[in-house]
This record gives sequence, structure tokens and C-alpha cells, in this order.
Amino acid sequence: MAVKARITVYPRPEILDPQGKAITGALGRLGFGQVTDVRAGKSFEIELSKKGRNVEKVLAQMCEQLLANTLIEDYSVELLDGGAKK
Repeated sequence: MAVKARITVYPRPEILDPQGKAITGALGRLGFGQVTDVRAGKSFEIELSKKGRNVEKVLAQMCEQLLANTLIEDYSVELLDGGAKK
């Protein structure tokens, strides 16, 4: 049985986000002045061949080793056929 997950990675709140700031400014110039902040991140959808007992652990290892720079980024893992984990 396959399992799908969505991993979302964002800069930690204390880290400057120049891309988010640029998007905030651009939205303001386009007339969306009510936008006060944007945090730009990245999203990954991953499908695993089968759901095992350690699927959350495996996904966390993927984040820790490749998908997120844990010094400056936080991540969240959402199982698309179930609840969210981190």
C-alpha cells in the first residue's frame, strides 16, 4: 500500500527571508497593500512504495539529510492519507 506525504520547508522565523520580502513588496505594488508579510518556502510531494511502521521516521530522515537545511529552516510533514507529523 503506497503512502503519499507533503513536506513543507520554510526559513525559521528568526532568519531573514529576502525572497519573502521581495514578494511582499511586489504584492504591495500590485495593489495588495493589506499583505504585511510573506514567508517563501518550498514544498515536496513524496510517494513511498508502501506504508511501514516507520514512515514518519523515514520522512524526517529525508528532511534532515537532504530536503531542509535544519540550521536555518523548519519543516513539517503531512501524510496525505492521514494526520500531520513533525
